[in-house]
Amino acid sequence: MVLNSYFPRIITLLRKERGLSQKAAAEDLGISQALLSHYEKGIRECGLEFVVKVADYYDVSCDYLLGRSPNRTGETITVEAIPEPDAAGKENAFRGSLLPTLNKKLIANSLNIIYDILQKCKCKALTTEISTLLNCAVYKSFRILYSANSKNPQGLFAVPQKLSGGLSSAAQDTAEACALSLSQGEGVEDMEPLEKTAAPALSPEQISEEYPLFASSLFNLIQGAEQKMGKRKSK
Repeated sequence: MVLNSYFPRIITLLRKERGLSQKAAAEDLGISQALLSHYEKGIRECGLEFVVKVADYYDVSCDYLLGRSPNRTGETITVEAIPEPDAAGKENAFRGSLLPTLNKKLIANSLNIIYDILQKCKCKALTTEISTLLNCAVYKSFRILYSANSKNPQGLFAVPQKLSGGLSSAAQDTAEACALSLSQGEGVEDMEPLEKTAAPALSPEQISEEYPLFASSLFNLIQGAEQKMGKRKSK
């Protein structure tokens, strides 16, 4: 059975998460430690029967082991299944400083405006590229936090830590360039550009009128970002 690069990384991550040695895991799975080592390093490929055995052993799906699903159950995520940003839970309970709550609201509210505009543009390629730009920003931010503790298992990521910053920045730059071209009505490879008639007509007044709940968040985010850039509006 031909496996991809995900399988060796994921089975190594799962074993380390459980605090198991290669020897212990190999014994439980009925193979030699040397063979398991080869599987984890991607030197040898296993059969489907072993994939199923590993899935049962770690209580995950075969799709997860093969990198076909990011969810351990193998479930395909749907729009309805994604919790709202303000869903109750300990992950939303900020303690101490109000700064995380403030910035979270500024970003979330601004994204509401961005995605509403994208929906009105009806340009799938533009939505994809801007989403990639934003996704990479979140990825880079989380990667920085995750790598702060050297003991955190790096098996969660397919890209090595030393390469993650450069590669994610390159992906961002590419997405930004494509999005800019598409927004100007220029096609990129096989991606259809934004129709000239669908280009959004925007102004501070129009944004304030159309998004009364979120406009101030966007304006504050713009001001804060430009202050970090060292740019302030001239009088």
